[in-house]
Amino acid sequence: MRTGKVATAVATASVSVALLAGCGGDSGDEGKPFEGQSADDIAAKAVEATRQAKSVHVKGDTRLEDGSTVTIDVSVDQEKNCQGTIGAGETRADVRHTDATLYLRGDEQYWRTALEQQPDAARKMAPKLQDKWVRMPANDASTAGVCDKQGFIAAMDEDESERRGMKRGSTTEVNGEEALKLTKDASGGEKLTLYVATEGEPYILKTTTEGGKNPGGVTFSEYGETVDPQQPPADETVDMKELAGEQQT
Repeated sequence: MRTGKVATAVATASVSVALLAGCGGDSGDEGKPFEGQSADDIAAKAVEATRQAKSVHVKGDTRLEDGSTVTIDVSVDQEKNCQGTIGAGETRADVRHTDATLYLRGDEQYWRTALEQQPDAARKMAPKLQDKWVRMPANDASTAGVCDKQGFIAAMDEDESERRGMKRGSTTEVNGEEALKLTKDASGGEKLTLYVATEGEPYILKTTTEGGKNPGGVTFSEYGETVDPQQPPADETVDMKELAGEQQT
């Protein structure tokens, strides 16, 4: 399946959160849990339950074709409130989204990397941005998806042709919760695995991609917990749009 897209200030990168809906094929084990249900049915229910959840904590990483790694460790709710960290390569940034505004806080190297396509801007702006909460433009395409839970889930179910032929596996544990494994050997040589909670709501607990061009994994936890990011103090905040305008004058 197509990997879910997680935007960061550094790059728009794919996080391996595949395997999500309508995975047809093997009905497999007729014993509990999910007695008599096919992988298709189970996966579809997992997607819907995850979509309907008020909030979730998403943590994972994926390796890009250039060998670097993109990471995400964020709690997010239906209203796009979120907080956590994102990263690419050796760089990391704190992220908050509250009151319809996204804030990022990284060190100087983070901003030099984020602005590497604009070397002059990177040289001038990175020292001023480091360790500050940077208020990002509301329409900034590179950061728009970081705190969009519903968009994130929709991206995971983007291509129906990539979500067929999974098989039921055994039950195991993910962070102390019992989960049913659904697996698939994809055409690109990847082994895809989806873990679905067997008790309570059939939430997605974990996805992994082994092999292929973008191996990685993502865990989903803390469903329904309150996400309450605080707006950064004004004296610790810099407006990216205003600062960029100042550099051009």
